[in-house]
Amino acid sequence: MECLRWLYALPFAAQFPVVCFDERPCFLIGDVVDPLPLQSGRVSREHYAYEKNGSCALLAAIEPLTGKRVAQVYEQRTMLEYTRFMRQLAGEFPDAEKIRVVQDNLNTHTTASFYEHLPAAEAFALAQRFEFYYTPKKASWLNMIEIEFSALARQCLHRRIPTQEELAKEVLAIVKERSDKRIRINWQFSIEAARTKFNRHYHQVNNDNALCQKT
Repeated sequence: MECLRWLYALPFAAQFPVVCFDERPCFLIGDVVDPLPLQSGRVSREHYAYEKNGSCALLAAIEPLTGKRVAQVYEQRTMLEYTRFMRQLAGEFPDAEKIRVVQDNLNTHTTASFYEHLPAAEAFALAQRFEFYYTPKKASWLNMIEIEFSALARQCLHRRIPTQEELAKEVLAIVKERSDKRIRINWQFSIEAARTKFNRHYHQVNNDNALCQKT
C-alpha cells in the first residue's frame, strides 16, 4: 500500500510514466420490449423485461497526472487479450524507459502471458518496457483506474447495451473524449494519511508505530 502511495506522489516523468490498469466485465443486455419514447423533461423509461446477450471485457488504463487514457473492448479477458493490450499500451509511450503499471494480482497479469502468445525475443522485449506494481488483495480501490470505471459506468455502462460492437463504440468514444480533454485524477490519500487512518493496523505489526503517532 505504501509503495503505491509513494508512486502516486512522484512528479510526472515522461521516461517513467505511471499507468493504472485493470479489466472490467461488461454484460450485454437487450430490450425485449422497446422502451417508451423519450419525452422532454422526463427521465427515460424502459420495460422491466430484458434479454441477456452474453458479456465482454473492457480493458483500460489511465495515466493520472496527464489524463491520457487507453481502452479496448474484447470478447473475453485471457492471456491473449492482456498481451494485446499491453503491446498497445507500450506503443502509446514509445519514449518511456519504463512504464510503471499499477494492476491487481489476476493470474493473467504477468509477463508469462507475453511468452504464451509472442516469440521469446519479442516477449522479452515487451516485458522490459514495464515495471509492475501490484495492489494488495481486496484493495482494488488503491488502483486509480477504478475511478475511471466509475465515471464510465455513470456515462454509459449503467444502461442496457445489447451488442459488443455498440458497447465498444460508445465506451471508446467517451474514453477518447476524456483523454482529449486531459481529465486528470488528483489523488490525495498520502502515506501520512494512511498511517493515521490505519494506525491500529500499523500498531499490530510494530508497537513503535503507535509511539510515532503520539509524538
